Amino acid sequence: MALPPLMLGGVPIVLHAGAPEESIEPIGGNSLLRMSGGAAVKQQHWSRSAGSINGAGWMPPGLEGLEYTGPLELRSTKVQNQAGAGPTFNLAGTPRPDYAPWGMALVGRDWVDVPSSYEPGEDGGPGVLTIPPVPGATLYMASWLPVFSVFANKPGGSQSAATANHSWSITWEEA
Repeated sequence: MALPPLMLGGVPIVLHAGAPEESIEPIGGNSLLRMSGGAAVKQQHWSRSAGSINGAGWMPPGLEGLEYTGPLELRSTKVQNQAGAGPTFNLAGTPRPDYAPWGMALVGRDWVDVPSSYEPGEDGGPGVLTIPPVPGATLYMASWLPVFSVFANKPGGSQSAATANHSWSITWEEA
């Protein structure tokens, strides 16, 4: 099955705008404190994601008409995954509603696709992916394409008259 397009605010980024390059990084209100004996203690107050999307193609991405004063839905194509013993995985993020999470099993040196079942979480949040046992499997992996509610600014960009190329980039932070 082909991957769906990256989307921001309901607008798909078409391939003519360039194949998007995505990054997703954790951000959070945390700090590492040292006790009187030197032992480290990490305090975590909150955690979200932030990232950037950029591309270069024959046309701009067409995102000028979005309302950037409020949150926008970002349907990412950056694969997220969790590996473990399985068979159930509480996903660490919310999957796109238009592309089901999937499971794989490591058998020998090869990852094999395994038909899996997904149960969405409450209010459409992160849910549970169940991967059935596979004979000879030593590790399982749950994968999904995430969806976020984000704040972003209008994309910056440039245009080359020499190459008819449009470059653009967007930064975002999870709401």
